[in-house]
Amino acid sequence: MSASQIALQSRVALVTGAGQGLGRTHAHALARYGAVVAVNDLSRAHAEQVAQEIVDSGGRAIACPADVADPDAVQAMIADVQARLGPVDLLVNNAGILRDRTFAKATLQDFRTVLDVNLMGSVHCTHAVWNGMRERGYGRIVFTTSSSGLYGNFGQANYSAAKMGLVGLMQTLAIEGQRHNIRVNCLAPSAATGMTSGLYANDDLARLDSERVSPAVVALCADDAPTRTILLAGAGRFAQAHVSMTRGVYLRDETDPASAVLASLAEIACREGEHVPASGPEQHRFEIAGLS
Repeated sequence: MSASQIALQSRVALVTGAGQGLGRTHAHALARYGAVVAVNDLSRAHAEQVAQEIVDSGGRAIACPADVADPDAVQAMIADVQARLGPVDLLVNNAGILRDRTFAKATLQDFRTVLDVNLMGSVHCTHAVWNGMRERGYGRIVFTTSSSGLYGNFGQANYSAAKMGLVGLMQTLAIEGQRHNIRVNCLAPSAATGMTSGLYANDDLARLDSERVSPAVVALCADDAPTRTILLAGAGRFAQAHVSMTRGVYLRDETDPASAVLASLAEIACREGEHVPASGPEQHRFEIAGLS
């Protein structure tokens, strides 16, 4: 898809955690394609700086500082954005934090804090704009998941849980929003930012420019964006992840079914002919169909 095929003029975009890092580049990228950008960040100074950068570049933007983990603050922020710019058409849930420690050493409070910002922060923002999008028959929502959630990462149990939770949220909201032209997707970025400092080697960091990730956000905010897509982006490479199910095996007449499952794990895991269910109930229909 070329740049000329995407026009975001008249669209109001809210980007959370946009005061620096990936959020900042997302905000700038959306503005370049014509969107009017509401720049959210916990830091008022950072939000105002990025909004001013966009204005200085010829775009339109406002700062809307708020803590996404606070639902009341989010409601007030959305009301302010709507009063100043109009209803939110595009929501990029980017705000996030890390509290990396092994599960054995992590505190429950740190676990809750990571969930509150990364998962519930996205829930708060999405819930605040959802009904308006339904009423207008238009919306594009991006959740920022992570390879840590999709595949795991040592010392990031809290972050992984939050990020995989966003995938489940996306799966259901995409189904619920489809009839209202609300398209909901996930982005799993790889970029050199303050949050990833120390996670990558120096040579890798040089390749992981955040500017190479933001085109994925623009694509997922386009009129003809997909829905229920987990898009991976980093170093200029774009790929897609899937939550799929294998064909499996039927073990109905075993005297010791648990042992039969254990002995059949290699066959159960075989990915030949694997399937991506359209919804949770389709898994059950797929399983029952094999009995007939």
